[in-house]
Amino acid sequence: MHAPDSPQGPQGPQASHAAQSVTLPVSLDEAVAALTAMPAAVPVAGGTDLMAAVNAGLLRPAALVGLGRINEIRGWQYQDGHALLGAGLTHARMGRPDFAALIPALAAAARAAGPPQIRNAGTLGGNIATAAPTGDALPVLAALEAMLVIVGPGEPGTAGSTGSAGSAGTSSREIPVSHLLAGRDMLRPGELIGFVRVPLLHAPQVFLKATGRTGPGRAVASVGLVLDPARRGVRCAIGAVAPMPLRPLEAEQWVASLIDWDGGRSLAPEALEAFGEYVAAACVPDQGEPVAPGVLHLRRTVAVLARRALGRALTS
Repeated sequence: MHAPDSPQGPQGPQASHAAQSVTLPVSLDEAVAALTAMPAAVPVAGGTDLMAAVNAGLLRPAALVGLGRINEIRGWQYQDGHALLGAGLTHARMGRPDFAALIPALAAAARAAGPPQIRNAGTLGGNIATAAPTGDALPVLAALEAMLVIVGPGEPGTAGSTGSAGSAGTSSREIPVSHLLAGRDMLRPGELIGFVRVPLLHAPQVFLKATGRTGPGRAVASVGLVLDPARRGVRCAIGAVAPMPLRPLEAEQWVASLIDWDGGRSLAPEALEAFGEYVAAACVPDQGEPVAPGVLHLRRTVAVLARRALGRALTS
């Protein structure tokens, strides 16, 4: 499992006490080779969640493979109408204006990820691999229908090989981020998340979240919403209310059919209100009668977030 980051990093004293050995590769080839040679090793960039689990006595990794020195996964590049994002991108880096111009909703989620020490250390790949329900990037990636580039053992010259000549060689495969989050396709031995492929839609996209307190904090509910004018579609994902982001597909299709895509993307106010209720009912179902107050409150929260997100996207 590719764990998220911590301010201490794998070479810090906390990590050294938690594991018997620490390997610090400088390339994906070396990282895959280390994970293949040590099946019990845990990949880590900084370890915000990992070290919390270690300190709580929930995890005692036999070995760590530190990813913080692998430069190839710390940036991004353009590729066939997509952005290929390195799994080592920190929340702080994704929150900057140049990245926000590229993928605004993901930048907004990165800025909401927590206090500065968490944003400076936590990474995109760690947020995905840990798959905590409250992970802020997850509903945005689900709404964007992002793909993961998984890097693992392979022979040089084989299909999908990313290894350089003379190296041990790595291979890559792509899976939808939603498949990993839902447990439909898991990381295999020796594999880690190398990159995240995100379509560049050049269209409005919004991230919003509700927390239990003022300022950055863990989400009670969150929403990632994307307009896709080319396909006349709306994509919405709700986070934090279930073990994985939820896509209210029927609500998406219903509201997309009502939007005037040729006339300024207008939508009647009552339809906007109904969309929020539709999303909330789909993502926070009844749990018997009478409906618990906590369920009703969460449903209202989701309805407000979905309605506001679509309203902002339509007026952007």
